Amino acid sequence: MTDGDPEFDVGVGPWQGELPTDDRYDPELLVEGDRRNVVDKFRYWTVEAIVADLDKHRHALHVAIENWQHDFNIGSIVRTANAFAVAEVHIIGKKRWNRRGAMVTDRYQHVRHHPTVDDFVVWARGAGLTIIGIDNVDDSVAIETASLPKDCVLVFGQEGPGLSDGAREACESTLAIAQFGSTRSMNVGAAAAIAMHTWVRQHAQVG
Repeated sequence: MTDGDPEFDVGVGPWQGELPTDDRYDPELLVEGDRRNVVDKFRYWTVEAIVADLDKHRHALHVAIENWQHDFNIGSIVRTANAFAVAEVHIIGKKRWNRRGAMVTDRYQHVRHHPTVDDFVVWARGAGLTIIGIDNVDDSVAIETASLPKDCVLVFGQEGPGLSDGAREACESTLAIAQFGSTRSMNVGAAAAIAMHTWVRQHAQVG
């Protein structure tokens, strides 16, 4: 296998030497090279093989975001969820979302759609997940001092208005990220990354 081709900025060139026969490998990638943004372990693997391997060690954490106004942050949330091996990302509301920010990580990340908040709540409770809202509201608790349940789904609202009334009512608790500057709120994509990493620090086996 090559260590990379200086002609390209990302990835590796064609496989050097005898081609592997393992069915995890994509014959086309072996011949043409693998320019995808994947970790070295998955170089030249098919998408299906990568997903199957990730499914062996995804975390118990789920993430949901309301999508009533085609929120452009959903893509970045999917990308972060993939980085943290989140079990599933749930889109509540409009099914269509801007995938550009996901940087094709949605190919490897399970994404489930729920047309309404009620549909999502029924699913989450049936799956035995505690619903935790992330929003900067008066009755929220600082996430820095909270203990997150291992089996939970973190729910985020639209950029700007935050969680809808229906989503907030379904949450067992609502957590807020401590802020110390002048702005009233932060980008929901950034907030989602912080919240997911908080769960990782409490429950994931690092290293």
